[in-house]
Amino acid sequence: MDPDVAEILDSIGPRLRALRVERGRTLRSLAEETGLSVSVLSRLETGRRQPTLDLLIPLARVLRVALDQLIAAPATGDPRVHLEPYRHDSGGVVVPLTRYPGRVQVFKHVLGPREPRLVSHEGHAWLYVLAGRLRLLIGDREHLLGPGEVAEFDPSEPHWFGPAEDTAVEILHLFGPRGDRAVVRVGGPRA
Repeated sequence: MDPDVAEILDSIGPRLRALRVERGRTLRSLAEETGLSVSVLSRLETGRRQPTLDLLIPLARVLRVALDQLIAAPATGDPRVHLEPYRHDSGGVVVPLTRYPGRVQVFKHVLGPREPRLVSHEGHAWLYVLAGRLRLLIGDREHLLGPGEVAEFDPSEPHWFGPAEDTAVEILHLFGPRGDRAVVRVGGPRA
């Protein structure tokens, strides 16, 4: 086996254990959620069982990490981030800026004029206006935001956001699917 590949495979077990411990999980609770046995998980963590995709995919999902983060695959040599924009059903173009399932997701939205249609869903939302003016409806309240302004709200309350004018608005949208919130830290260097 290629020494580089062997090194990557050998590092997965300790990384799995560190992630499990960091998240306060026991082998038993992880086994229950993934459908893998405690024995298999223990052998993966100690390196006595070689990791395979059918074992790593459910672990990545439950631990809320991207598979490449779990594996710590080496860089491909191409430093560019290849973003894949798509058209959203509600209008506009969305560019996903993060790819960590189950955690706070970050999107760049370019929204064109459209009719308001209130929706609600679980999670927590945070919007930052990059360009244009944003109209945000939350229940029966209306808010207008300009570049550099931020809104944070619980999307389980009926809401809608889009351009406040006849031109597009560009925003960053952070969304915590399970109610996770962005953590804001302020302050100078620690002594």
